[in-house]
Formats: sequence, structure tokens, C-alpha cells
Amino acid sequence: MGKASRTKVDTSRREKIAAQRAAARRAQQRNRILIASGAIVAVIAVVVAFIVVKANTKHPTASSSTSVSNGPTGSALAGVVSKVTSVSASTLNSVGNGGGAVTAIPRPITGGTALTANGKPEMLYMGAEYCPYCAAERWAMIVALSRFGTFSGLHTVHSSSTDVYANTPTWSFYKSTYTSQYLTFTPVELTTNVPDASSPSGYVTLQTPTAAQSAIQAKYDAPPYVASADAGSIPFIDFGNKYMIAGASYNPQVLSGLSWAQVAADLSNPSSAVAKGVDGTANYITAAICKMTGNQPASACTSTVQSMEANL
Repeated sequence: MGKASRTKVDTSRREKIAAQRAAARRAQQRNRILIASGAIVAVIAVVVAFIVVKANTKHPTASSSTSVSNGPTGSALAGVVSKVTSVSASTLNSVGNGGGAVTAIPRPITGGTALTANGKPEMLYMGAEYCPYCAAERWAMIVALSRFGTFSGLHTVHSSSTDVYANTPTWSFYKSTYTSQYLTFTPVELTTNVPDASSPSGYVTLQTPTAAQSAIQAKYDAPPYVASADAGSIPFIDFGNKYMIAGASYNPQVLSGLSWAQVAADLSNPSSAVAKGVDGTANYITAAICKMTGNQPASACTSTVQSMEANL
């Protein structure tokens, strides 16, 4: 083969090799693009799937009303609310101090700055729906506060099914409202009665107190007002920074095994154990409130209540 022919063959071979290499590079680029595109699509699919699952998963939060009640509804609930919020003054006067059923009364706070809200003395309550001692105290709080104003939106719950005094019938102040010309009532229900292993309290979080509310509890729900072992206990009630309650005022056992309707009916029977515990505690709570309001109104701050003020 002549030199010219060899040169033409070599040139043709080099062009063919260059073309093959160019084709290979284009194939590799296409593969990279396809792989990258596939990865992007996969990521998008995962994100979309996560969003869909999250949107359709109901987490145990306050907004999903996860509290367990099993209490009355409809007209039955309205009837129970009516009985609890309208215990007569004559019944309450007859019960008086509860005849020994009340084991703890409001304690005076010394040196505290007056606690007010909306231009009125403030009664601050901090508790939790799982708490059996809060469960007992709420009955008395509702009876007492109904002498000074009006509740709406009360609903039934029961205390924890695994704590002491399990399933004590009670109420929740969460999403309720209270109207009074004499005082402001500020309730904080810290948790529901639904267990949650991831929560510090062991129950689903419901409401978070403000920094000011937490500071009040830290100051007065501690020695010298309570024993060191009981510091931070609930229920905690502050009456205008004049008096406080930490823990239940009577034994929740008196409510054991009773329905909401049975407890409500017993409140008007002065000789019942329920009335002695609940109404007796309500009278002491009324006395503490009357100390805040200057014994107003007279319909609540009766001579019986005023005689109990001297014991606070």
C-alpha cells in the first residue's frame, strides 16, 4: 500500500475512533442525567409521601381533644352542670366547714403583691386532667365560683386510669369561660388524661403556663407554704396572692365509684360524704374569695362564710 493510501486509512480510523469516543461520552452524560433525574424524583416522592402521612396522622395534642371523658352528654350533661353550679346557700351553710371532711384549708400568703387581672382580683388555678387531686378540687371550685359568676363550656373528664383514685369523675376547665363582676378566674390545665411516654409529665400536654404564672407557682407552691416534699404539687390555686392551696382539700376517695350525676345529686344532701367534702371545701374557697372581694356579694359571703374567714 502506498504512503498516500496508508495516510487516508489512518485518518479514517482516527475519525472513527474519535466518533466512537464522542458517542460514548454522550451516552455517559445521558446516563448521568437520567440517574440524577431519578434521584430527584425519588426525593420528591419521599417528601410528598411524608407530607401526606403527616397530614393524615392525628397526633395527641390539645387541638385534637384527646381527653377521655365517658361522662354525660347533651341534656344529661346540662342537668349535671345545673346542679353543680346552683347548690343552695342554705345547703352550703348547713355543711359549714365539712365537719372534719376538709383536711386542708387555704393558707395565707404574706408579703405578696396583689394579683389582679382585668381590673379585678385574680384567682389562678394550675392543674391537670390526669390528676385525681385536681379532679376532687374542681368540684369544690365550681360550686364556690358559681356563687360569684357564671361558667360556660364546662365538660366532663375523669382522672388517670392508672393513678391513685383511678378514673375519678370530674370536669375540665380547658376551653371553658367564666364571667364575674367580682373576680377573674384564670385556669391552666397542663395536660390531658391521655398517657404519652414522650412527655415529661407522662401525659399529653394541653396548656403551657406563662412565665409569670410559672413564677407564681414556683414562689408559693414551695416552702414555707408547703413541705419540701410537696413543692410544685397540683392542684395549685392562688387567691390574689392573699391565700393559696396546694394539693386536694379533701380525700378524693369520697368520689370513688360514683357517676357525675350521683356526685351532683349528693351536693345538695348536707349529710352525704360528698357534700361534706366538696361543699365544705367550697365554703373555704368562698371564704378566700370573699377576702379578695371585700365580702361581696352578700349572697356568697354569708355569715357562715365570714365566720370561716377568721380561720384562714
